[in-house]
Amino acid sequence: MGRNFQIAVAESFSRKESRQIMRYRSIIATVLALCLGLLTACAEEPSEYVDKSQLTYDQVLGTGLANKCPRLASSRRGTIEVSTDTTYKIKDMCLQPTEFYVKEEPENKRREAEFVPGKLLTRSTSSLDQIIANLKFTEDGQFLFQEIDGIDFQPITVQLPGGEQIPFLFTVKGLTAQTERGLENINTSTDFEGDFKVPSYRGALFLDPKGRGVASGYDNAIALPAQADDEDYERANKKSVSRFSEEKGHISLQIEKVDEVTGEIAGTFESEQPSDTDLGAQEPEDVKIRGIFYGRVETTTS
Repeated sequence: MGRNFQIAVAESFSRKESRQIMRYRSIIATVLALCLGLLTACAEEPSEYVDKSQLTYDQVLGTGLANKCPRLASSRRGTIEVSTDTTYKIKDMCLQPTEFYVKEEPENKRREAEFVPGKLLTRSTSSLDQIIANLKFTEDGQFLFQEIDGIDFQPITVQLPGGEQIPFLFTVKGLTAQTERGLENINTSTDFEGDFKVPSYRGALFLDPKGRGVASGYDNAIALPAQADDEDYERANKKSVSRFSEEKGHISLQIEKVDEVTGEIAGTFESEQPSDTDLGAQEPEDVKIRGIFYGRVETTTS
């Protein structure tokens, strides 16, 4: 009986200790949560840059990381000093679209056409990356931007509220942009604006649903050979890639963050360009793209 009494007393003390431990554990957890919250609120916002070259294919696959551009902390508002005697390049430039708009004719003919928002259908394959551009600073204080290489185009499809799907080739191929004159350095007030080429969405070997193409396929719709030269079918039958070699787009880049130590810049962009025309069979739609961009300014050693 004495032994049973000792066991009962021990169990009573162990239950009390357990309750006290649980009470202290909840208090400690609350204090730690408050401390972490204060540290997060007071700490500087970190850069979201992830060196994707250090990751394997399996580590990137399915994460959406390959479609995201690096971001700088909001407090990065320095300046990058430049000289007319030095040549520069912008490397690892990335453009990540976040909003898409298509100009749509209103039902009321008295109203002007307006841009309506579209829903991205191509998901995580919409960003441009690894773009390299020459950057020149002139004596009158103007920056000249010339895109020369990189993953500078992506086929994208957006869907309008009515269900219509608009394909287009998001690109900055051959972009030539400049800033206003009178600048002394690269800062958060530096804005670039310029034009670029918009290649054909389809290539010469593409065949439409009726088997018509530029370099291969039928010359006309098989079921209507006698009407091959009819005006209603002429554009669809006589497909061409060269007629779109002069298509142009326009873009503006607003620098909002600058890290003078690493030479990194980041900001927002707005681009307008034509959509796909099925190799000339349709009229192009006007597409507006908004998003964020990132780049790194470096001096040219050669």
